Amino acid sequence: MATELERALEAMVMVADVPVPTATLAALTGFDPEQVEDTLLGLAEQFASQGRGFELVRVAGGWRFQSHPDQAPYIERFVLEGQSARLSAAALETLAIVAYKQPISRAQIASIRGVGVESVVRTLEQRGYITEVARDPGPGQAVLFGTTPEFLEKMGIDSLSQLPAIADFVPGADVVEALEQGLRVEVVDDAGSQAPQTADDDPEGSRRRLEDFLDGDR
Repeated sequence: MATELERALEAMVMVADVPVPTATLAALTGFDPEQVEDTLLGLAEQFASQGRGFELVRVAGGWRFQSHPDQAPYIERFVLEGQSARLSAAALETLAIVAYKQPISRAQIASIRGVGVESVVRTLEQRGYITEVARDPGPGQAVLFGTTPEFLEKMGIDSLSQLPAIADFVPGADVVEALEQGLRVEVVDDAGSQAPQTADDDPEGSRRRLEDFLDGDR
């Protein structure tokens, strides 16, 4: 049988619309914060061992219930069906830049993306994913942006240190070199000698070689 503390914690976290800090739960239940923390960890382990479709996790400095990651295909169909308010590719790209480079100004974001970012930044601010965190001490004192607790919650992480390393998304030097080699072919001229041919000279052949390379790398 679940203890009264376990039942109380489950009920409060269940109805909360934002992650609830351990200190808040301790104050509401009247139990010591360490005991509340241990109880929450025990509940999280219990749900995980039962193979439930949800999990109790710590994100953005608090605790919340969320769907289990392996149920993502079903959740995506349930949540995204008929939705039209998803972030655009430009907004996602800008959000990633802010997340990894913060604090960062509009001008710095635009320099990285190569296009104006006024409207995109405004959209991300309205969604509550980024906010003003400081002012550049240099001339003009440009606004510097950073991510918000709402961003951490949506990402399902407790701190920015849990973001995947940027290197995970960058192909290694060997892959880049292989791609370059795959796009370079040799042709024989009228004199019988060979000369390098670029991808523009034979786009169809280069495309096939690139597809073969990627297929072999899977």
